[in-house]
Amino acid sequence: MGRHDQGVERSWGRHRVVLRTLCFVTHGDDVLLLRGRPDKRLWAGRYNGVGGHIESGEDIQAAMLREVREETGLEVCDLRLRGILHIDIGDPMLGVLVFVFTAMALNRQTLPSREGGLEWLSIEDLPVADLVEDLPVLLPKVLSMGPSDPPFFAEYSYDEADRLAIAFAKVQ
Repeated sequence: MGRHDQGVERSWGRHRVVLRTLCFVTHGDDVLLLRGRPDKRLWAGRYNGVGGHIESGEDIQAAMLREVREETGLEVCDLRLRGILHIDIGDPMLGVLVFVFTAMALNRQTLPSREGGLEWLSIEDLPVADLVEDLPVLLPKVLSMGPSDPPFFAEYSYDEADRLAIAFAKVQ
């Protein structure tokens, strides 16, 4: 099968997605979160996991490991896919697909990140008011998953007032 057999040239009128990764790195009872710079385009001043875009020619796992290294300087182990988020941004031709991971840090020594400040926070005492909008729901779900739990699937959408709605797929 050649690349033309993938049929992409016949798919221009179909829904397309921007591919992203998101990882919650833990060490003991803490999770590493990044507080976005005040001038950051997305999530300025808010806590989020680390991650970013998947580059051309890069597999999803390699992209996640690269983003963790670039944004934190950490080497991690036990990288696990926890879920896949399909985000409906209100454009019938474009959306976002996020691959959500967890990983364990081998140590707590991070390097400065151009994305913002890195902070180890107690999983029990997360600052809910300062989290990115979906994290009060997403983070407890992800961090409570066991090693053999299958990945979850979720659809994010926005209502007429631009409020986020999260729908997790039923387990089959």
